[in-house]
Amino acid sequence: MKKVIAILVLALAFSLNSNAQDQAVKTVSLEQTKGDFTQKHVTISEGSYIFEIANNHSGVDVGFVLIEKGKDASNPENHIKTAYVTKVVGEGQTEKSNVTKLAKGEYTYFCPLNKTPQYTLTVE
Repeated sequence: MKKVIAILVLALAFSLNSNAQDQAVKTVSLEQTKGDFTQKHVTISEGSYIFEIANNHSGVDVGFVLIEKGKDASNPENHIKTAYVTKVVGEGQTEKSNVTKLAKGEYTYFCPLNKTPQYTLTVE
């Protein structure tokens, strides 16, 4: 009986590990300048992402907000909080978000600190 349980545990662990490798986390790198993102539209595939935000002479500290397209951007409850950078991005620096899982659809990204327009991120 113990051998059967051990085999089942190993099979389950292998299965979970294989699925984790199939779901690799990818990075989306975005750059902000004064009042603007240099990437105006981003298209990615469905999956898990870390957002890497660079501050290239914007003149202010910057951040990153991601919401589902059509939702009220001024309401923090609509923000996808895992996509926030873990630390405000100072001049000449780069910071990252936590892992954010995105399903197919359209999203909007912007920076309220740098007062950027809202841009479209499409997940196919």
